[in-house]
Amino acid sequence: MMKVTAQPTADTLTLLLDGELDASSAIVLDTELAKPDILDYRKVLIDCSKLSYISSAGLGVFISHLQRFQDANVKLVFFNMQEKVFNVFEILGLDALMTIVPSATEAEAA
Repeated sequence: MMKVTAQPTADTLTLLLDGELDASSAIVLDTELAKPDILDYRKVLIDCSKLSYISSAGLGVFISHLQRFQDANVKLVFFNMQEKVFNVFEILGLDALMTIVPSATEAEAA
C-alpha cells in the first residue's frame, strides 16, 4: 500500500509518496492529482525518496495529468528518486518528458 502526504506552501505543493505505486495504489495518487485546487499552485513537487516501486499503472497516472498541469502552467518536478524507480522512467523515455532532479533544493529551484 502507498501513502500520499501533501505538504503545501504558498505556491508549491509537495507530495511525498511512501511505498509502492502500482495499479491498486495508483487510485490514491490519481485522486490527489485530480483535485481542482492543485492547479492553484505554481509547482507540484513529487518527493520519491520513500517510493520503492512504480508500475506502468503508476506511471500512467502521472502521464494522464501531465497535459492538464502544462495547460495550467503548473510545473511538475520529481526529486529524491531511487535508482530503480528512475530506471523505469528512463527505460520508457519519460525522463525526457518530465523534470527529474536529485534533491529538494534543486526541485524548488526548477
